Amino acid sequence: MKIDFLGATSEVTGSKFLLTTKQGKKILLDCGMYQGKGLETDAMNRDLGFDPAEIDYLLLSHAHIDHSGLIPYIHKLGFKGTVFCTPATRDLCSIMLPDSGKIQEADTVQFNKKRALQKLPPVEPIYTMKDAAACMHLFVSIPYDLPFSITPDFSVRFINTGHMLGSSAIYMTIKEGRSVKTLCYTGDIGRYNKKILPDPVSFPPAQYIITESTYGNRLHSTIDRAEEELMLVVKDAILQRGGKLIIPSFAIGRTQDIVFALQNLKKKNNLPDVDIFVDSPLATSATNIFRLHSDCFNEEMQEYIKTDPDPFGFENLHYVRTIDDSKKLNTYNRPCIIISASGMMEAGRVKHHLANNIENPKTTILSVGYCSPTTLGAKILRGDKEVSIFGVKYKVRAAVKSIEAYSGHADYHELIQYLSNQKTRTLKKIFIVHGEDESRTEYEQHLHEAGLKKTYIPKFKEEVEI
Repeated sequence: MKIDFLGATSEVTGSKFLLTTKQGKKILLDCGMYQGKGLETDAMNRDLGFDPAEIDYLLLSHAHIDHSGLIPYIHKLGFKGTVFCTPATRDLCSIMLPDSGKIQEADTVQFNKKRALQKLPPVEPIYTMKDAAACMHLFVSIPYDLPFSITPDFSVRFINTGHMLGSSAIYMTIKEGRSVKTLCYTGDIGRYNKKILPDPVSFPPAQYIITESTYGNRLHSTIDRAEEELMLVVKDAILQRGGKLIIPSFAIGRTQDIVFALQNLKKKNNLPDVDIFVDSPLATSATNIFRLHSDCFNEEMQEYIKTDPDPFGFENLHYVRTIDDSKKLNTYNRPCIIISASGMMEAGRVKHHLANNIENPKTTILSVGYCSPTTLGAKILRGDKEVSIFGVKYKVRAAVKSIEAYSGHADYHELIQYLSNQKTRTLKKIFIVHGEDESRTEYEQHLHEAGLKKTYIPKFKEEVEI
């Protein structure tokens, strides 16, 4: 069997790993979109590295667009196989992929305006909302921990990683002649001791592991500490500065974490009496899916919802769907909290809120997750004095804060904890992916120090025989 590493090798987007068995079956692990590099991502996303019509099956670890976002594109180009994932992942993809298609359509309109000025022919979007809706019939959902076979020689089990609702490691057993290989693709690994989702569940010892390294060179503060940090930022932004607190946040997972944390602060009388706006139709729809899949919550959250059946709704919290209501926030002149997608500040309504408020010294911008180095979020976080938003230069006069503990990704201590049961004689190789090169290199050293020394850092489009 061979593995082609077709994405997320020196970066944290575009996850795509192609397995080809000796029987000739082609199984794709994730089919993620590259994000955060402006127009450069268009060419990267169109260059798949495989013929979609030749793919037999797609095993999807979770719904984030950097793992699922090109499924409509490969379906458009001839992929007719089955997409296997957990039920929550399927439901989230049903809203996230059309939303991504909508973004492709809007971005292409703006891109073609620039091409017209250069007297260049227009281009088509990678895919549309219609394309995204059309691919959903390929999805088959399988519960956690239920082994299933996709061929007589290839069995799969989804194991909860606690990264987001429905996220899973993909544990595979493959028979090739007289030999049996075990391979686990971890997808993205969540943090321990979270407020809503359970801890990552360890998978059985595997011979080969493909694992992420997003925070392979960093440590987070505890989740409890994060709530205290959030309280301090809110009080400074609202009571001291008297302005808007803008929280760019991924619509799925992070937004629900922040809303639940604010609800806890309110119950403890540690939240100023201000309006809180979740300005993201996708986040609103995703929150409804969270409500449908309460079976994915951890034990503490299961107990919580027995007394409070809606952990994502409380007084002063408003979910904003329409564009008109979103625009009204531009003239909302009282202190408030605005939670809006996207987390890397590259797309969505949050860019409009930043454009309207970033030059106001009363404004606070709070990042609560990872931002790829080339994104608008990364530029603001690293202290750039001027940034471009919608092609217009803005001075950064707002206060900029960050709380990394809300990240959905484990830090390197937690990553090693997750892999701690893999120190076996049967382990042959750990492939380190989904991280910047610096993070992958440092994480490899941490793994070696922990006794996991059979590591390998694959290059983009490298093919490895196992």
